[in-house]
Amino acid sequence: MIPTDVPQNILIVIPARMQATRLPGKPLADIGGVPMIVHVWRRAMAAELGQVIVATDSQEIASAVESAGGSAVLTRADHESGSDRVFEAVTKSDPARKASTIVNLQGDLPTLDPTLVTRCIAPLETSDVDIATLAAVIGNDEERTNPNVVKVVGTPLAEDHLRALYFTRATAPSGEGPLYHHIGIYAYRRPSLERFVALPQSPLEKREKLEQLRALEAGMRIDVTVVDTVPLGVDTPADLERARRLLAP
Repeated sequence: MIPTDVPQNILIVIPARMQATRLPGKPLADIGGVPMIVHVWRRAMAAELGQVIVATDSQEIASAVESAGGSAVLTRADHESGSDRVFEAVTKSDPARKASTIVNLQGDLPTLDPTLVTRCIAPLETSDVDIATLAAVIGNDEERTNPNVVKVVGTPLAEDHLRALYFTRATAPSGEGPLYHHIGIYAYRRPSLERFVALPQSPLEKREKLEQLRALEAGMRIDVTVVDTVPLGVDTPADLERARRLLAP
């Protein structure tokens, strides 16, 4: 169910490219006879929030999605980030600007619980929130120190709601209390996405290699819904094998 005060014109965009360094061609990786990108598209459709499109620079990816009954938009190959690819796809697919909320959903989350997309959008009920995203409490000690697990540092606004103050690959904050594993799904107000992609890369973004810091450094507000599950992100051959086991009949 869509949160009451969130704009109803929602467009979900899944950026996908073939050039992943650790798992080349991963959007088309076979999982149970179905390309991974199609699994993600189906999960996004199951959220029943609005139109879903795949934004890609690859005709192979576009054809796989369209063969499954989905929609794809071909974008430039030289984008520096998924957000830039999403913005181009939004501009091309919605020139009339009917969509007021844009969801950027990673294309490597084949086990995604569709309800997480709805949970991600929820903070936009607050009118001065520019961007909404997700996090989960870290329960694994190895994740606390793993630089590949991005942590969000935030101030609690409610039991499952944070206002983000910082994102980092370090173990933070120090002291007693939970650490939060950031989940890279974003919901933007359309003007906020337009503002974000027009900004230059920021110093902390370059240092941490986390583009969401660009928004914080520019004074944009990011709120976080805390959920109880982290979807499997497929970045390596081992991740792919795990996804195949989880999705096996």
